[in-house]
Amino acid sequence: MAKTNYSFEKRQREIAKKKKQDSKQAKKTASRDGAKMGPDTKASTATDA
Repeated sequence: MAKTNYSFEKRQREIAKKKKQDSKQAKKTASRDGAKMGPDTKASTATDA
């Protein structure tokens, strides 16, 4: 039977964890930017129309 490659499994877990953190950070950033940009974009579209 083949020996388990624990370093590969660990690396895969680290990659998954990093990916999850990045997506979480992107979501937070998008929500913060959306909150900041929301009133401004509504005001600018009202003045454009």
